[in-house]
Amino acid sequence: MWQIIGQKNAVSLLQRSLEKGSLAHAYLFTGPAHAGKMTLAVKLAQALNCEGEEPPCGQCDSCQKIASGKHADVQIISLAGDDSSESKSRTEIGIDRIRQVQHSANLPPFEGRYKVFIIDEAGFLSIEAANALLKTLEEPEAKMVFVLLTTDKSLLPVTVVSRCQPVELVPVPAKEIEDALIGNWGVETQKAAQLARLSRGCFGWAVSAVLDDNLLQQRAEWLDALIDIVDADYEERFAYSTQLASRFSQSRGPVYEQLKLWLDWWRDLLLVKAGRAGDVTNADRIDELEKMAKNRSLAQIRAFIGSIQEAGEQLRQNANPRLVLEVLMLSIPGAGRGQEAVLPNLR
Repeated sequence: MWQIIGQKNAVSLLQRSLEKGSLAHAYLFTGPAHAGKMTLAVKLAQALNCEGEEPPCGQCDSCQKIASGKHADVQIISLAGDDSSESKSRTEIGIDRIRQVQHSANLPPFEGRYKVFIIDEAGFLSIEAANALLKTLEEPEAKMVFVLLTTDKSLLPVTVVSRCQPVELVPVPAKEIEDALIGNWGVETQKAAQLARLSRGCFGWAVSAVLDDNLLQQRAEWLDALIDIVDADYEERFAYSTQLASRFSQSRGPVYEQLKLWLDWWRDLLLVKAGRAGDVTNADRIDELEKMAKNRSLAQIRAFIGSIQEAGEQLRQNANPRLVLEVLMLSIPGAGRGQEAVLPNLR
């Protein structure tokens, strides 16, 4: 069974392709972080190599090997797994890793029916790696499937995107996540409701938070830092931006997550200002939201939401991270300030 919460359209598309024998040689799974892209990719790999009557059964030797990452014909390529000399900072997936994939792709399946290559965070392929991958996608071998995962397909060359079957994973309604946490994971009702709201429609994040309390602790620390920096002086803001830029050079993911958290927070401020406090994501911080919203105008809040979005876009386009984040810090509207700061174009 696929057992993918809230992604019926994506599962149906893949299921029909398998049943009709019309499988694409390459798929592009897009959707927010923790939406279930990797889970769906692993399920597809299982379905292609399943030994049971109703693939993916999850119980046969092949399915269990794939689930544990021990199947010879299923490879996961990611930033974390790229230890090549050109990618020691782990900010991109390098050409050497894709050359290894190409060598493996030229060989027939070893123990299953299909070779499956799952490229996580495919948007971080280097230009050379993406071009090398394109050659393989243009001349696919039989019994081989590529699955590229990304939060933003615009980070990939159009030529690569055009050679993949798109599969979009969408945010899951909070009620559906809440019910699944209660029914499938035995989560207490109040906590399930909180996690469903904080998940932003990403069931994978909610499950991770159930399994690891550190995620909620990390969120609390990031929110505390966010609130503190809003009222900090420029010296403190610049120090914080330098710290974030340093983290970004080592691992981009956590910084993007913080920007998403910031975006949620300022959208909540917009909702509070508009009299819709009941719809906020950070309901456990409603007192702080109301206090901050009281001293800022709708125009200021909207302007800073735009600044956060622009900063994220510029970081994805490889603008100087320290400069981007410093300008973002300058754009934070303080209490009683009338300016509407707009992030300049740093491309």
